Amino acid sequence: MRIADLGTLSGEVWCFGGPLSNLQALAALQGEAARHGILGCNLICTGDVAGYCGQPAETVALIRRMGAHVVAGNVEVQLATGAADCGCGFTPGSACDLLSGGWYAHTDRAIDGAARAWMEDLPDMAVFAHEGRRYAVIHGGFTNIARFLWPTSSHTEFALELAAIQAAAGPVDGVIAGHCGVAFERDISGIHWINVGAIGMPPNDGRRQTRYVTLQADGARIHALDYDVAGAVAAMRGAGLTQGYDRALETGIWPSEDILPKEMRL
Repeated sequence: MRIADLGTLSGEVWCFGGPLSNLQALAALQGEAARHGILGCNLICTGDVAGYCGQPAETVALIRRMGAHVVAGNVEVQLATGAADCGCGFTPGSACDLLSGGWYAHTDRAIDGAARAWMEDLPDMAVFAHEGRRYAVIHGGFTNIARFLWPTSSHTEFALELAAIQAAAGPVDGVIAGHCGVAFERDISGIHWINVGAIGMPPNDGRRQTRYVTLQADGARIHALDYDVAGAVAAMRGAGLTQGYDRALETGIWPSEDILPKEMRL
């Protein structure tokens, strides 16, 4: 496991997950960060830069220009190794598994060798200090990069991941994670677990806005992100990605809920 030490970060730190080839969402986040004077060294992405939406190459290029810190998501790992699927951890034969074939094939065709080499060099975890607290940054879980941890997941599931994280990286006061696409906070025996959601796809709540997180002196805040939804949808449909995630950008509802715990389904 490769662990990147980002040192001590001063001022606001903006954390986000899953651009998912949604160039318009990433551009909106870049614009918001610039308006608040946030530089790339204070931007942290939990991975899955490419994914469901229509402009994977352009999204990867933009995040590299931004200078954001990025940890590897399962999509980066799969693309870097030339794997045939996204490695998202979907149940084989589920609706999410079947739908992933379309967007992953599009992404795989669009990503060139230079982008794959960049993905191959991404760390599996990052650590940093901020306002007297030490944080670890991962994608889904540390024991399994594609592990889905939800707001409703058991204390034991989080505790197992925290034990693995601290065994590898030392004590932490907080964890920044992504993958599941839903932003939330949990307290796990005094350690602050923060899922930053995904800026590239709404969190299945019936709204178009996506989510990101800021770390400030007094703690973490979850924010809604407005972006050019029509542009993102047009890019998807222009690429032939009309299996349902294009409509999810418009409706805020995922095309399948089979990945969600039953208590989180609409």
